[in-house]
Amino acid sequence: MARPAGARRPVEPRSAALPDAGGGPVVVQPRRRKHCAACRRGPLALLVLEDGVPRCLDCADLGHLVFLPRGDAALTRRAREESALSAVVVRFARRRGRYERQGLLVEEAALARAEEAALARAEERCLADAEVRERRRVRDARRRVAQDERFVAEFAAEIGRLFPGCPDGRARAVAGHAALRGSGRVGRSAAGRALSEAAVTSAVVASVRHLDTLYDGLLMRGVPRREARERIAGAVEEVLREWREPAARAGVEPGRDQGEE
Repeated sequence: MARPAGARRPVEPRSAALPDAGGGPVVVQPRRRKHCAACRRGPLALLVLEDGVPRCLDCADLGHLVFLPRGDAALTRRAREESALSAVVVRFARRRGRYERQGLLVEEAALARAEEAALARAEERCLADAEVRERRRVRDARRRVAQDERFVAEFAAEIGRLFPGCPDGRARAVAGHAALRGSGRVGRSAAGRALSEAAVTSAVVASVRHLDTLYDGLLMRGVPRREARERIAGAVEEVLREWREPAARAGVEPGRDQGEE
C-alpha cells in the first residue's frame, strides 16, 4: 500500500517499542540520518520522539545534559540519583528487534559528584587493601627467593654431576650467575630450567672462558670476539677435561710412581 503524500517515514520500526524509563524521558540514537522537526538541525546524534517525529535535545529541553555510557553500574546509579533530570539513551538493535540501553543523560554537575564519590570509594578500597597487597607481595617475594635458591642448588648439583672436578664453590657461583631471574641467561631459558646437559655445559664454558683464560684481555686489546674465542678454545677444553675426569688424571701420577719402582 502506497504511503500518503506528505506522510512522515517512521524514525524506527513500528513494531519496536521504546523501553520504560520509569516515567522519565527516553532519548534515541538513530540508525539513519535524522533532522529535528522543529529547528531542522541535523543529522542528529541523539533525538527525542514527540508524537512520532524527531526533535533535537535542545528543542526537547535536554540539551544541557551530558552522556554517561553504560558499563559502570555504580556510577550510573549514583549519577542518576544526583541528577534532578535524567534520560535513558537507547539504540535499536536490528538483530534482536528491540531497543537496548546505551547509557544515560544526566546533569554535568551530578556526573561530577558521582565521579568524585566513585573515586573516594576506590581510594578507600585501595587503602583497605594496601596491607593485604603488601603481605601478598612479601609472600610472593619469599616464594620466588625460595624457588630461585632451590633452582640454583639443582643447577649446581647438575654441574657437579657433569663436571665432578669442578670445585663446589665454583659450581655454585656458575649456577647463581646463569640462573639469575630476569637476566635472560642460559639458566633462565627453557633448556636451562630443564637442566639440559647442553645448557649446563654452556654455562660452565662461559665461566671458564672469562675466569680461566686470557679471553677478556684479548677483547680489551681489540681482538674480534670470534678470533678471541678461537685462540682460547684449547685452554677452555683443557679445563673442562680436568673437571670431567678428575679421578683419571689423579690416577696418572700414582701409576707412574709404581712403574718407576
